[in-house]
Amino acid sequence: MEKENLIRNALQNSDSEIDKLVQAEAERQQYGLELIPSENFSSQAVREAMASPMNDKYAEGYPRKRYYGGNQVIDTVEELAIERAKQLFKCEHVNVQPYSGSPANAAAYFAVLNPGDTIMGMALAHGGHLTHGHKVNFSGKLYKTAQYGLSKETGKIDYDEIEKMAKEHQPKIIVSGATAYPREFDFKRFSEIAESVGAYSMADVAHIAGLIAGGVHQSPFPHTDIVTTTTHKTLRGPRGAMIMCREEDKLKEKYHAKSKWNLAQRIDRAVFPGLQGGPHEHQIAAKAVAFGEALKPEFKDYAAQIVKNAKVMSEILIEKGFDLVTGGTDNHLMLIDLTNKNITGQEAETALDKAGITVNKNAVPYDTRSPFDPSGIRLGTPAITTRGLKESECKYVAELIDKTINNHNNEEKLTEIRQEVKELCSKFLLYEL
Repeated sequence: MEKENLIRNALQNSDSEIDKLVQAEAERQQYGLELIPSENFSSQAVREAMASPMNDKYAEGYPRKRYYGGNQVIDTVEELAIERAKQLFKCEHVNVQPYSGSPANAAAYFAVLNPGDTIMGMALAHGGHLTHGHKVNFSGKLYKTAQYGLSKETGKIDYDEIEKMAKEHQPKIIVSGATAYPREFDFKRFSEIAESVGAYSMADVAHIAGLIAGGVHQSPFPHTDIVTTTTHKTLRGPRGAMIMCREEDKLKEKYHAKSKWNLAQRIDRAVFPGLQGGPHEHQIAAKAVAFGEALKPEFKDYAAQIVKNAKVMSEILIEKGFDLVTGGTDNHLMLIDLTNKNITGQEAETALDKAGITVNKNAVPYDTRSPFDPSGIRLGTPAITTRGLKESECKYVAELIDKTINNHNNEEKLTEIRQEVKELCSKFLLYEL
């Protein structure tokens, strides 16, 4: 990856305190290995769009239907983002205005559900997301929920069990997708289960959107009714989100016969004016840039490399005696149960951070420990792949992880490993500091 400039002159002159903190974060990223699977490095072009004059324009409404004047340029930018997203994911309708992943999911629910309807999604403790029906989240407070988990024997999704649960709970929407599931999703099967009980099928592909765009993970289209995603993570864009869906609603007569709006229109109305005010047009401009980057042939190579890197890391970690949930990975992430290593997830996260390797503590399926100090860690390869690391370097990274875990109480050894990490990162610099 070519080094990128940090544009900071005005900030240096205006606010030296914040400028120093920005510089400190850039240095942390520059000389550390970011292995949190939901993190990535956006391009300088994406960041320039985020810092553009688009930030300063109000544009409530949708292209050509705004509540403010002066949106001629803004309309073109948003239309470009929409068309690029349609081309990238081969979908019928796109709303690029959601501020982030959770609001996108909220809007999707608001479009098709009423309070008290039943959502069926993966349990957080098994790799799902808060917005898939967890009791502390709006999704678990506004709606009834049925939470499916993973097989205790394989750690994988049991589609027969999901079908059985769907028939029992009769949900109005079934959500696929996760934040800590290392295997592919069978979106066609999810859709078939939803159809069998008259439910909407929804896929939250926030983690794997870039893999789908790059052709290394099956797409939820044309099977799925509604698809939400963030635009960062594997898609490598700005922090934000979007909603994709069918134009028409195959369940309209069952649930929304009195509505004059089709599914796409209800999605748009749920985003604005239902949930949000003025869209963040600088963010939408950056989304358009990221979608344009993802449409280039080299993005397919990038997505494929993410998976190759994850697979080689998982193989080395298994050789070193690590217990990977599901026994490996099909995508960008690994979930590791550290019970056999006699270290908790929190202890491992802390030790790895001291060594310059950033991961996050994470619960594993059927975890008996607290979510604040669970049994596992979650790590992935999108960010290090963006830096340019390939299989040989990822083998070395896996060995550094093993060395860190084995020496987690040895401060001197952790300092030595941090130097090794810095030397590796110096060969794959991100920025001109």
